This record gives sequence, C-alpha cells and structure tokens, in this order.
Amino acid sequence: MPTRSHRVVSSNGIRVHLVEEGTGPAVLLVHGFPESWYSWRHQLPALASAGYRAIAMDVRGYGRSSAPTSVDAYRMTQHVADNVGLLDALGLAEAVIVGHDWGSPIAANTALLRPDRFPAVALLSVPYSPRGDVVPTAGFRAMGGEEEFYILYFQAPGRAEGEIEPDVRSWLYGFYVAASGQSLRAGDGGTITTVRPGGLLRDRFVYPDAMPGWLSEEDLDTYAAEFERTGFAGPLNRYRNVDRDWEDLAAWYRAPITQPSLFIGGELDGPTRWGQKAIDRYPSTMPGLRGSHILPGCGHWVQQERPKEVNEILLGFLASLDLG
Repeated sequence: MPTRSHRVVSSNGIRVHLVEEGTGPAVLLVHGFPESWYSWRHQLPALASAGYRAIAMDVRGYGRSSAPTSVDAYRMTQHVADNVGLLDALGLAEAVIVGHDWGSPIAANTALLRPDRFPAVALLSVPYSPRGDVVPTAGFRAMGGEEEFYILYFQAPGRAEGEIEPDVRSWLYGFYVAASGQSLRAGDGGTITTVRPGGLLRDRFVYPDAMPGWLSEEDLDTYAAEFERTGFAGPLNRYRNVDRDWEDLAAWYRAPITQPSLFIGGELDGPTRWGQKAIDRYPSTMPGLRGSHILPGCGHWVQQERPKEVNEILLGFLASLDLG
C-alpha cells in the first residue's frame, strides 16, 4: 500500500508544505478557503492506488507553508509561481493540476499561464471564467444588493479576522456546515453569501445537533488546530487581491484554457449555481473540456461530501490523458 509522507520545499522564495502519496504521473491538488492539504485526504490514497503521484500542498498562508505579511503577496501571479516552483523543487517537468474553491481559479490560472508545465486541469466548485471587463469588487457590490457580499466583507484587513479568531473551531464548523449539501437541502440558516449591514457572517450559522456525515470531530479538530496556530490573515488576503488579479491578468483578457479540462460542481453549491453562465460558455472558454459534472444534492465541499463520486470522475479524466 502506498505510504503518505510530509515534506517542506523551497518554492518561489517561500516555504511550501506538501503531502505526497504514490508514484507515477504527478497530480497537484490545490485546496481552497478555509481548508488545507487535508481536504484531499480521500483523494490521496485513491490517486496513489491508481498509479499516480498525488501531491496535496498547503497554499501560501496556510498550514506549514510560509505566510507573508504583505497583502499583495497573495496575488494570483504569486500562487502560479508557487506551483511552478513546487514542480521545480520536486524535479517534475509537469503535473496535472486540480483545484477546489479558491484552488480552482488558482489551478485555472496556473494552467492558463503555464500550459508547458500543466498539461491538464480539473476544477471543483468554482467554474472557470476568463478575465473580463468588470472590476471584481464592482461586480460583487452588485451581487450583494442591500446586503454586503461576503467577499467584500473579507476585504478590510482585521475585520473578518476579528470575527473568526476568538473561537476558530466554532466558526469553522458553522461555515463548513452552512455551505454543505446537508444544510442547503434543509434550508438551514439562509445564505452565508451576504452579511447584513452592521452584522457578522456567523450571524447566519446554524449548528446541528450531530456532525454531518462527511465531517468528523477529528476532521474538525485537524482544521481548527491548523488555523488556531496560523490565524486567518493569509487565507483572507487571497480575497483582498481580486482587483489586483484583474489588473495583472489584463494580457489574458477572455483567454481560453485550451488543454484537457474537467469540471465538477455541487448542485446546491453557491459558486456553481452563480457560475452557470460561465459553465454554459465552456465550449469557448475551455475547448478541451472532457466532462462537466454536477453532483445532485451536493454542497460546496464536493471532494469531501462525495469522495467516491469525485474520485471516480477524476480517475476517469486522468485515464483519458496521455501522461507518458
């Protein structure tokens, strides 16, 4: 049985922690907010058993990876450089890249900017949408209506941190549950995509009597321990660069991802539902698409809520590729 190993490498001038399992063609797994390498715990053994070298990283600002203090250190171009540097540090010429939540646009832009190193890409939950005409924060203001869209709520340094860090475990639990299929199917707590004027995001959290089936007490303890140690400034700084990203990626205006690609979303997941227009444009924005899958009744945490289905789809996609 493949063994799992932790290591830290130097990439793009920072320290990057990663977890590896298996040997064979490399698959780089990029997590989102507020998670870590651990969100791929179900994919690592499945990929390794199928003959792949699965690599789950802690994105900068998370876990044992470096957490630069400057807000603009979390711009998209730095994440792309981190991923390229990680391959260099591991002596890899290329890797298939897979991303979930914020990891999805990180994976998409990595594939877009460096197709020479990333010959295929799989996106989970957040559809690919090329750089367009609208400044992101302006679009988010329109989406929020009379309330404040959550990405705008995250913009001011210290504001969201002040809500989260007094009780990290409780906040994480509320956030995870609220965006999960179980909660969304039940209609518990309403939306967490907007914040009432003068309110907190956690005002809409609803705490069930029992843990959801996809998240154990031990899983929550693992996540909470990481964030209690590192804090949330680094993870939240990713949100604080959306307008910088728009400026940095001007040369890739409406640029398609041309290499083989895959999308997996949850039927009830907010980013997937809001992104339906982006999904409809896949024939032009991802002409190499080999599958777009919406999992019925699933929420945001697709690879954790539905690991068996995600693994089957991902392995089918990888088997369709010519990886040498």
